[in-house]
Amino acid sequence: MKIAIHSLKDTQEFAQKMANLCKDKQIVITLDGDLGAGKTTWTKSFGKALGVKDVINSPTFTILKSYTMENGKPLHHIDAYRLEGVSQDLGFEECFDEGISVVEWADFIKEQLPKDHISISIEEGIDEERMITMVSTGPLSSSILEGYHD
Repeated sequence: MKIAIHSLKDTQEFAQKMANLCKDKQIVITLDGDLGAGKTTWTKSFGKALGVKDVINSPTFTILKSYTMENGKPLHHIDAYRLEGVSQDLGFEECFDEGISVVEWADFIKEQLPKDHISISIEEGIDEERMITMVSTGPLSSSILEGYHD
């Protein structure tokens, strides 16, 4: 599924719609795109739509930050950029077993990702324009993305 984004407002609306579809589910969402493509910007809007009160910022140096959503469950924000070439299991499965996890640079930990997740790729355009490609990889993620059309 492809979605054209033309502004920051479009990004926020896209994140809000995804938050509504993912609310109260246990799902992993991977975000891929070049540096500056808008992965953390999307995650901030997504978390806000899920009722996170804390400021969401990039976990590049800490790798993992956890926040509490409105429903009391965790929103885990993982930035795997610094894990390129690391082959050991870092225990992310525990995060994936509760709440919602958003993983930036997921290719670096793809062996640890659950089979059923939503993959979002952000391709930069001119100024705030982006092309979003979403792919589901299993039954739960497929049911979530099917709801996007409604």
